[in-house]
Amino acid sequence: MTAEEIFAGESDNVEFKEEIPVKSERYMKTVVAFANGRGGKLIFGVENNTWKVTGFSKEEVFQKMDAITNAIFDSCEPKIIPSIGVQEVDGKSIIEVEIMSGMTRPYYIKSQGLLDGTYVRVSGTTRHAERYQVQELILEGQNRYYDCEPCEGLAVTSEDIAILCSNMKAMALRNTLTDAEKAKVKDLTQNVLISWGVLIEKDGAAVPTNAYALLTGQAHEQPIIQCAVFKGTDRAYFVDRREFEGSIQDQMEAAFQYVQEKINRGMKIQGMYRQDVYELPLDSVRELIANSVAHRSYLESGNIQIALFDDRLEVTSPGMLLNGVSIAKMKEGYSKIRNRAIANAFSYMKIIEKWGSGIPRIIRECNEYGLPEPEFFDFDGDFRVNMYRKAAPNTNLEMMKEDSAQFGNPAQSGTARMPDQEIAIVGFVKSNGSCTTSQVAELLLVKDRRARVILGSLVKKNILKKSGNARNTMYLAGEQFPE
Repeated sequence: MTAEEIFAGESDNVEFKEEIPVKSERYMKTVVAFANGRGGKLIFGVENNTWKVTGFSKEEVFQKMDAITNAIFDSCEPKIIPSIGVQEVDGKSIIEVEIMSGMTRPYYIKSQGLLDGTYVRVSGTTRHAERYQVQELILEGQNRYYDCEPCEGLAVTSEDIAILCSNMKAMALRNTLTDAEKAKVKDLTQNVLISWGVLIEKDGAAVPTNAYALLTGQAHEQPIIQCAVFKGTDRAYFVDRREFEGSIQDQMEAAFQYVQEKINRGMKIQGMYRQDVYELPLDSVRELIANSVAHRSYLESGNIQIALFDDRLEVTSPGMLLNGVSIAKMKEGYSKIRNRAIANAFSYMKIIEKWGSGIPRIIRECNEYGLPEPEFFDFDGDFRVNMYRKAAPNTNLEMMKEDSAQFGNPAQSGTARMPDQEIAIVGFVKSNGSCTTSQVAELLLVKDRRARVILGSLVKKNILKKSGNARNTMYLAGEQFPE
């Protein structure tokens, strides 16, 4: 067989190594990342990127296979048993190591410990797992849900439970159109909330879970939804911005109303009646926002961000897709619940409908509206959906460039060739004399880690310079700061 025949159609979950590293930890990170994710293959004896086969001699190949198997078995916790074999390519022997998706996550490098030795795959690369990802892997490996775990330090009374039940029923009735459907909305009870995981029973008493805290706006770090309207197709210039607090269901409704107010509206006449017609299908907009709230990771401290640009509506929620879920599967209607209690509560309140049906319905409604199919991105710890307001350019990942580390245009004279986000930062420093990471994150509606990447780019170009210590860093005008 040739290299082209063997590797044709391989996905991001394949990694090539020309040689077997002397230090096994150099490839063990990828091994545990594959086990923590959807599985994958390590191919030894092939140059990365070029696919040039270097191979091994028949005399040494089986000795190397044994060394790889032993290293994986001895280095990883829980134990990982690879499937390992030899293939002949262009007359040379290569070693193929297949790692299956594990059932007892998280897997980690034993010598580094659980927190430091856990790795995951992100966009075809191996990365150190953040703390929230380790926590998610622990819960997933035990078939538990974060929102069903007890909320520490929060107490609940029977009156509190009755108020939540009443509020949830009121929202369910508001979201129901016909009298016949309203009649089917049943009263909520403490036992129902327990069955959903909103409450748990301990020693005969009701104990609130994280879902209860989120549904009542009492979480220790209650997330918010950040909304903004931008001029143009990037985040350089704000037109308007809002932040919505309170219970997650109230935030969802408020964010939807905000978008509805900001998008264009026309009308058509049917007989004697006028009917409002919006540029985007409202049911799909609502579904996008509802899904972002119901399926986000609440272990990550970030917030949902909803951005309206001239050409698109962009909804970004914290947390990558769960193991076993892909964008292709989602388009076919496949769903996997991340927050069981919240999904149950949202379904009762008519915020989300049948699990898994939302994405195909959104795609269908956009098609009926004559709009491009929405784009879905699973990237860098977040999940994003772009719903286009008009014919979209050939973007693929281009629309996400302002959120990545790829800032290649040098600022040669003034700000003429600087990326728009950098221009916005320069304008802020001109007005205020300096900036901090948190100020830039708030200015651009990005996370702190993204703000640090952009600021680092400006420092490398000598447009900005650092001042202060690691805990109190300020960014001031540098030698190349535009006049």
